[in-house]
Amino acid sequence: MWQTWNTPYRKDDVEGGARPLYPTMLESPELRWGFIRKVYSILSLQLLLTIAVASVVVTVHPIAHFFVSTGAGLALYIVLIITPFITLCPLYYYHQKHPVNYLLLGLFTVALAFAVGLTCAFTSGKVILESVILTTSVVLSLTVYTFWAAKRGHDFNFLGPFLFGALIVLMLFAFIQFLFPLGRISVMIYGCLASILFCGYIVYDTDNLIKRYTYDEYIWAAVALYLDVINLFLSILTIFRASES
Repeated sequence: MWQTWNTPYRKDDVEGGARPLYPTMLESPELRWGFIRKVYSILSLQLLLTIAVASVVVTVHPIAHFFVSTGAGLALYIVLIITPFITLCPLYYYHQKHPVNYLLLGLFTVALAFAVGLTCAFTSGKVILESVILTTSVVLSLTVYTFWAAKRGHDFNFLGPFLFGALIVLMLFAFIQFLFPLGRISVMIYGCLASILFCGYIVYDTDNLIKRYTYDEYIWAAVALYLDVINLFLSILTIFRASES
């Protein structure tokens, strides 16, 4: 009895290394948790920056008017659309070189945030709010589920080829829709398929975050999850916009 009372209380802290994140884990849980916290910190800053930039674009109406009513605005909009893809190339080579990696990541995020803001500028506030709430709920739920499933030995690495194939099909569908508009129903179908796809990518990339990304790949891990969240939001926004029209 005295031994029980005199034994100091020890909290079985998951982040303290007492428990591995998944059954076959060989690395130090403390190091992996530190990496996960770093990635989610970067992701949080990206999302906050996106919200700030998109809010300015939505609320300051002359910005959106400039992009849609002038030739220079249209050209700048095309540049903003292309910039994130161009930025990924140097980011691949400098993702371990500080502070160049963060500067490139900031440019990537701001350019994509402008594109998101211009999309939201011509959408009702109700649709935007519904999309934000649903996206937040889905992302949090899938993240918690993936950590829970990994803890019980489930592995989602097999999803990679299927998700990539589905992404190619979705891109072709969007291209066809752009050339030959098929109407509101097809837009809603596209939004639903895209939402399911990026839900799968959230699970897949979160599983990679837990098990496979090396400690030097924090930028790539943040970019992957950021793209998943943004694309899921835009997909849900597409569904609500089509249903409202």
